[in-house]
Amino acid sequence: MDKFKKIGIISRPGNDQLESVIKALFSVFKPHDIQLFLDETVPSSMHDSYPVMNRDEIANIVDVVIVVGGDGTMLHASRSLVDYEIPIIGVNVGRLGFLVDISPAQITQAFNNILKGQYQTEKRILLYSRVVRDAKILFDGMALNDVSIHVRDAIRMIEFETTIDRKFVSRQRADGLVVATPTGSTAYSLSSGGPIIHPGLDTFTLVPVCPHTLTSRPIVVSADSQISVSQVADTETHARIALDGQDTFNIIPGDRLDIMRHRKKLTLIHPADYDYFQILRNKLRWNEQP
Repeated sequence: MDKFKKIGIISRPGNDQLESVIKALFSVFKPHDIQLFLDETVPSSMHDSYPVMNRDEIANIVDVVIVVGGDGTMLHASRSLVDYEIPIIGVNVGRLGFLVDISPAQITQAFNNILKGQYQTEKRILLYSRVVRDAKILFDGMALNDVSIHVRDAIRMIEFETTIDRKFVSRQRADGLVVATPTGSTAYSLSSGGPIIHPGLDTFTLVPVCPHTLTSRPIVVSADSQISVSQVADTETHARIALDGQDTFNIIPGDRLDIMRHRKKLTLIHPADYDYFQILRNKLRWNEQP
């Protein structure tokens, strides 16, 4: 119990379940000597309960952060907290919940057990990416799931060249390319035909989206690799990159997108009975009979 004395709470704005879920968290922590700090995303009706701070202020104070929302909320919170090395616990009030694995019905039992030291910890790798134009970095950022490149403002293919560790891999035409971590292997990468990668592996997956050549297949490489993707210069098609489908940046022909491992890993805290394969079975409905 001594490990988590200061806890931050981040939420997804505008969800109908938020207040009841956060009140349930308040009830769990109230009997204990624990200080709570609320992110500005927590509903304003609850701001009188505990101190409200911005994300950086919370990260500099707390021992752990609870994210109440869906996977999108967790992705955003992870990118903002990973450099502070703050562990994160996810409570699911979204839909899929690959990352936020505690349901509202489990809150009391799960968090009482966590306060007793009954939990699992897990490290997840992130991607760092940057856009380079004329030897200048125009944009950079992190992604827990994936970095993707796709056409903007049109339904057409783009042509791009890919290198890995400065070795030429291919020049191809496709609707786009997804570079995913193992965490992101169940997201955009999976819907594009990529493999499911266990999150304990240090790998990245390059998945072409609707490639023009049917023999163009996903490639799995070491997470120590540096991947570079350049949109072919002699084309008029403009593209966009997206980090976790949230942070975006428009690129032009000739720009280079560099992707590599982020220098720090994210720490996730799960209930003691967390089972990754059970998550897959439940979310992907593997047990359902036709």
